[in-house]
Amino acid sequence: MDFNIAKNHKLSASYNFLDAFKDKPAHPSAIGARGPSLQTLQFQNSGYRINNKLHSGIVELKSVFGSRYSNKLQATYTAFRDSRDPFSAPFPVLNIGKGGSRYIIAGHEPFSIHNILDQDVITIQDNFNIYYKNHAFTIGGAFEKFMFNNSFNLTGYGTRVFFPDVDINNIQTVFTSPEFIQEVADARAAFSKNNSNNTWALAETNIGQISGFVQDEISMNSKLTLTLGLRIDVPQYFDTKTKIEENIARYGGLVSNGGFYAPDITYYDKDGNAVKFDHTVLPKQKALFNPRLGFNYEYNEDLQIRGGTGMFTGRLPFVWVGNQVANPAHFFYCVTAPDFKLPQVWRTNLGIDKKFGSGWTTTVDLLYTKDINAQMTRNYGLIKPTGTLVGPGARPIYLSSDRVQGPWGTTNAYVFTNTNIGYSFNASFQVQKSWKDMTFMMAYNYLDAKDAASIDAEISSDAYDRNPANVNNTNVEVLQPSLYGNKHRVIGAFSKKFTYAEDRMATTISLFTEYAQGGRYSFTYAGDINNDGSGLNDLIYIPTDGEIDQMKFSGVESEQKAAFKAYIQQDKYLSANRGKFAEKYASLSPWFNHWDLRILQDYKLTNGNKIQFSIDILNVGNLLNSSWGVRQYATYTGLVQPIAVTTTPGAAPTYTFDLSQKNTHFDDFNLPSRWQLQFGLRYSF
Repeated sequence: MDFNIAKNHKLSASYNFLDAFKDKPAHPSAIGARGPSLQTLQFQNSGYRINNKLHSGIVELKSVFGSRYSNKLQATYTAFRDSRDPFSAPFPVLNIGKGGSRYIIAGHEPFSIHNILDQDVITIQDNFNIYYKNHAFTIGGAFEKFMFNNSFNLTGYGTRVFFPDVDINNIQTVFTSPEFIQEVADARAAFSKNNSNNTWALAETNIGQISGFVQDEISMNSKLTLTLGLRIDVPQYFDTKTKIEENIARYGGLVSNGGFYAPDITYYDKDGNAVKFDHTVLPKQKALFNPRLGFNYEYNEDLQIRGGTGMFTGRLPFVWVGNQVANPAHFFYCVTAPDFKLPQVWRTNLGIDKKFGSGWTTTVDLLYTKDINAQMTRNYGLIKPTGTLVGPGARPIYLSSDRVQGPWGTTNAYVFTNTNIGYSFNASFQVQKSWKDMTFMMAYNYLDAKDAASIDAEISSDAYDRNPANVNNTNVEVLQPSLYGNKHRVIGAFSKKFTYAEDRMATTISLFTEYAQGGRYSFTYAGDINNDGSGLNDLIYIPTDGEIDQMKFSGVESEQKAAFKAYIQQDKYLSANRGKFAEKYASLSPWFNHWDLRILQDYKLTNGNKIQFSIDILNVGNLLNSSWGVRQYATYTGLVQPIAVTTTPGAAPTYTFDLSQKNTHFDDFNLPSRWQLQFGLRYSF
């Protein structure tokens, strides 16, 4: 709705609603590799449906005051209502292992047990503009508040999700035992009790940001424009401390009073310094200053140079702070470091647009981003490792004395911290041309991105577990390739329009193509070779043939050794780095290509209206030949675990290699590798 209040004042209001759902398989990597993959099968009942409902409203008031002043006030409210419907009836999760790796995933999806997330977001922003001579000033402020109610019940059917996998050779013994039958009965009873009494876990988190900004756009002359600005962002935590205190009480309070909260435990930071945590202490509300400078220079109508440099503060997944609210128990301690700062980067870009010939346009863009406050999860339940692995690939390992002990044994403290290492460099080149009834575009992008942690997890322990770690000390950051982005990417587009029947009909044929290399992946062990508490993050040592002969394997050793040698030899990265530790995300998936075809048919009616019929064929090459347009992956999670390992204190590890592994990459047959067809109909009047 648009309402002209007066000549210089206009009020606009809009409302959007979404109701959607999507069926998904079980989580692929949370609390260990869970597939689906070459080695791991997920049963259908281990999946779930995620339901999303969204209500969003925005009100905007635009005002003009004479010829020199204007104002835009904007307020929004958005309500997200997300929930999950697991495909399984109430039942414990079943992880079945074979040869040290996950083999079958069945039972209830543990991350979807009464998983409900309600989010309410309020934003208010005001921009006041002043136009004076060759200056255009903008002065403004913004307020954001995010309110979360998160019901997450990972152990709603007991703690089996954390148990060692049931060996496939021991299924009958375990699943017919009186203990397991009682476990199932207890799980169903707990589900019924929680449902009837509404006693499911609930973490309430309120967080936000207050910002102020000023900008001056200066027209230096007819060709050069400079933009100077400063933005200040201050995080807000509102009553989140109170919500943490409520959860501590829900966990029974202090250990000394029979609860699970133990603030007196001594942990150790990455440098080995002793630290303690008060779970109710949130990060400091420290202002972050973001100065910026930009320019645009039009040399002539055929050449433009533009660029800028400055600091930028962004949001983070607020569930990381929500973990501090939800998990005050000492055996799974989740906390945000008191000196933690919101993500902040220094970014510089330079772009050139050049026209030449008869309508050709070229564009070059260079972008460099340096991390100032990046994020990394560390486990402060680890002291510096003092042990050394026996056998080939010797590395530091954590002894029992290197693990923090709590009231009931080993305890972990997953701490969200900052690091300043990390950067990305993008270089893009584009050429395009338009004719009367035809267009053409071709572009190439190169990406070099490195970081300390490519976090893709909402659970603190997973953010730690899934980050391929420094082989010398898990908690010390190392600058290595990032998980995200394609190293090389080429895209192209072509469109041709044919008009006929005295301009009453037209057919437009368009093609879009993409060629890219990436994503990235790491080779890690299936197992915890360094005893840091994660069976995902230990980068493998790539042994020589002679070293493989020295390694101890389970089962028929000669067969596994020969198969492991052949596997290393067939992989380009592994075969080139024998005798070394694998690097984080140093390997790239093969190039892939993708072609899309669109056909538009236009009909002009006698009354001037128009009907348009469209046909879109995505991945049209796969329609023509089933082997075209098929992508190849080494993993869906960024972690390839070709070899399993088990350890015994003081002894050499025992390795297990699955003989079915012949190649690193496999053909993917999900939607990106299939052709899809879509019809459309539009009536214009």
